[in-house]
Amino acid sequence: MENIRCAWCLGSPEYIHYHDTEWGIPIYDDQKLFECIVLESAQAGLSWITILRKREGYRTLFYDFDPIKVANMTESDVERLLLDTRIVRHRAKIEATINNANTFLKIVDEFGSFSDYFWAFSDHKVIDNQVNNLTEVPAATELSTRFAKDLKKRGFKFLGATTCYAFMQATGMVNDHIDECVARTTT
Repeated sequence: MENIRCAWCLGSPEYIHYHDTEWGIPIYDDQKLFECIVLESAQAGLSWITILRKREGYRTLFYDFDPIKVANMTESDVERLLLDTRIVRHRAKIEATINNANTFLKIVDEFGSFSDYFWAFSDHKVIDNQVNNLTEVPAATELSTRFAKDLKKRGFKFLGATTCYAFMQATGMVNDHIDECVARTTT
């Protein structure tokens, strides 16, 4: 019997691996959540496969997503990164990553962890949607809109309601695997 997967991941082996081993699995580790925020904000306006293929470059250039180290990056770091093809060379997105690291750390100071802050939006529960096909999956929800507004109020950039919903899916707060998906039972 053939394994059924969510149709969005069928375009490449990298997509399938990401889908089967990461997407939708709940994340509670702050550094991993920061990685997801950086990558989702970098993806705005681009395909996810572009970001997935550049993820190792991001890991290398942004100190394995250590928010303290990223928060301390300078304008000379931005200039250096603009020349590096291992990441998306977009000044505003690079500057947003540094800004978001600083804002991320303020949330950690306020709430004890970013994870506690983030998961409070869903009462620390996974939202398990019953999805028959991808046409039933929204681009944004009331919850992702509320989360995005709170992030913006705190100073985050490149994280609107649609990007926040993708973040919620990627980090497992929302389970949008189709019902027959082989990965649904592992999330």
